[in-house]
Amino acid sequence: MNKELLGFFAVIIALFIGALYYSNAIQSPFIGALNSIKSSYHSSIEFVSRTIDKHFAQAKEIEQLKEALHNYENNHLVMQQMAFEIDDLYKKNHSSLEFDPEVQLVRTISYSKFNNFNKIWLDVEDYNGSKIYGLVYKELAAGIVVNQNGKPQGLLNKDIKSSYSVFVGDGLAPGIAHGNNGENILVKFIPAWFQIKEDDQVITSGLDNIFFKGLKVGRVLSVTKSQGYQTATVSPYYKANNPNYFHMIKRAK
Repeated sequence: MNKELLGFFAVIIALFIGALYYSNAIQSPFIGALNSIKSSYHSSIEFVSRTIDKHFAQAKEIEQLKEALHNYENNHLVMQQMAFEIDDLYKKNHSSLEFDPEVQLVRTISYSKFNNFNKIWLDVEDYNGSKIYGLVYKELAAGIVVNQNGKPQGLLNKDIKSSYSVFVGDGLAPGIAHGNNGENILVKFIPAWFQIKEDDQVITSGLDNIFFKGLKVGRVLSVTKSQGYQTATVSPYYKANNPNYFHMIKRAK
């Protein structure tokens, strides 16, 4: 094979790799196929793991499930009573307010890129890519879910494109939480007249219809002022390095 022919094949391969990397139209079916394979792999691993657990630790697992069921029943009764009380309160005050939240358990397939631990692909049933969803890990705000080439992509708190509405401190100062691809996150656009101090708690506001109000986000490390606003540097509570499962808020209200 002469040098001209080798050069021709090298150019063709380079063009194909470039198109695969930069073109969404070419990239999307490859991502879908890879995610399908990864999802099947995770399902198989979980099935084997559950089978082993049932065989070697069945008695212990049954006791744990019984205790969890007991706690769930107690909590369910309390929540049911609270729901009745709130419903009665609405009726007495002729309120037309409605509250119908929806939460879904979702599984992580893989990181979107090997060198970026703030973006993940998610396995979501009946995914609707027309809106942004809140991502929760054990009652902690973990990030958001966005549509990427028709697939659900999780942007964890530290990702620069992760953004949602929050309250800061006892005075519930409004602000917008942003990632900065660093160890901490930033809460921007806090009005200057609010008193913000170190160790103030940051929670979700629920005003963006992405999260419920009151989910924990982090605590304030420092505050700076500029052009009539304040920016708080915040240490996020969610710092898990092995994000396997999350709850996704499909409907906040």
